Amino acid sequence: MSATAAARKRGKPASGAGAGAGAGKRRRKADSAGDRGKSKGGGKMNEEISSDSESESLAPRKPEEEEEEELEETAQEKKLRLAKLYLEQLRQQEEEKAEARAFEEDQVAGRLKEDVLEQRGRLQKLVAKEIQAPASADIRVLRGHQLSITCLVVTPDDSAIFSAAKDCSIIKSSPPPPTAGSVESGRKLHVIPRAKKGAEGKPPGHSSHVLCMAISSDGKYLASGDRSKLILIWEAQSCQHLYTFTGHRDAVSGLAFRRGTHQLYSTSHDRSVKVWNVAENSYVETLFGHQDAVAALDALSRECCVTAGGRDGTVRVWKIPEESQLVFYGHQGSIDCIHLINEEHMVSGADDGSVALWGLSKKRPLALQREAHGLRGEPGLEQPFWISSVAALLNTDLVATGSHSSCVRLWQCGEGFRQLDLLCDIPLVGFINSLKFSSSGDFLVAGVGQEHRLGRWWRIKEARNSVCIIPLRRVPVPPAAGS
Repeated sequence: MSATAAARKRGKPASGAGAGAGAGKRRRKADSAGDRGKSKGGGKMNEEISSDSESESLAPRKPEEEEEEELEETAQEKKLRLAKLYLEQLRQQEEEKAEARAFEEDQVAGRLKEDVLEQRGRLQKLVAKEIQAPASADIRVLRGHQLSITCLVVTPDDSAIFSAAKDCSIIKSSPPPPTAGSVESGRKLHVIPRAKKGAEGKPPGHSSHVLCMAISSDGKYLASGDRSKLILIWEAQSCQHLYTFTGHRDAVSGLAFRRGTHQLYSTSHDRSVKVWNVAENSYVETLFGHQDAVAALDALSRECCVTAGGRDGTVRVWKIPEESQLVFYGHQGSIDCIHLINEEHMVSGADDGSVALWGLSKKRPLALQREAHGLRGEPGLEQPFWISSVAALLNTDLVATGSHSSCVRLWQCGEGFRQLDLLCDIPLVGFINSLKFSSSGDFLVAGVGQEHRLGRWWRIKEARNSVCIIPLRRVPVPPAAGS
């Protein structure tokens, strides 16, 4: 008997394909029978179990494991993302620090460049074109002096104005607010009245016309000079008298502090220039050279000063350590006023009506504006208006001039200070005996009188003896097309 037959006889499945097929048929029958049995006797519970079985078959165990694996991968990715974010933040912080350092370096380099240009006298900030001509209603007037204003100064922080006049008094005032439409005219902070000659024990003051004033760059000291040959030193904050300097043999006509120091320069109708140390209450030296009464003086940071020589027709630069001087020629009349624009350039005015721009390296004017304020008088007998005051906004191209032509004029200095162009006229009646820009350049102060500060050649009755504050509003000029 064969092995297959024996197997059939014993009831065992035969090996091979036939046996496998038979076993598969028997299993399918058993499964179908079981299913029928369950459907008959399972009831409701079996239906629910069947439903669960379906859900289990739809969501098998394997996807849950994959989800856990995905969650684990997301955590790793989160760590990686946070690390990358932290590195990106560090990179951004380093870039910001580098930009800040570069910005600071640029600013420092810009300041150093400005300092170098300022020391060399070549710094020229272009602000003149931005100045908008003020309306007459915007000009504020400070009253208080009985006679013509002769000189004035503005404190370095622009918080106060000192004015002096032919009535021998000095008034400290606060400038009015720049609010449009404001009618407030500022207020008096202190008055130093006229001192009576020979009055012992009385408060100190001037007993003759005050012709000039100067204030130190730190705002600590105020100096004033008069026709009685005296220089009085005051504490600027309290207006308390500190010292009196004597030594000039004629009227003191010009004063200036060297910037950053308490060294004081003075000049006089006695033709001399004197040097003083105010902090030590001491006299230093005297320099001679002018051939006529000196009318005005100015100084900046260098150890030198410039003077207007009046009728001797010269402008002079005094080098104090070398005790030497440079002589400049250009005006045809008496040079009555002078002001430094920067360390290497200056502006002066004369009674021949001319305004000159100078460079300290050239003995002739770089620019000369004749009849700067026009002509006066009958046809055929015209005479130019005298230039009685000049001022310059430090290290810029903006210059102001005054006369008795019923206006203050603003000018723009051309490139290299080789040209002087008129910007605008500011109506102001009277002799403009003194002009000063504020340190910020926000306003210009004019000392107005019925008479010239040095004499009584004319009298303008309709003028008011006052200090006029002229606001200077700036309107940025749009860059030129293609620039």
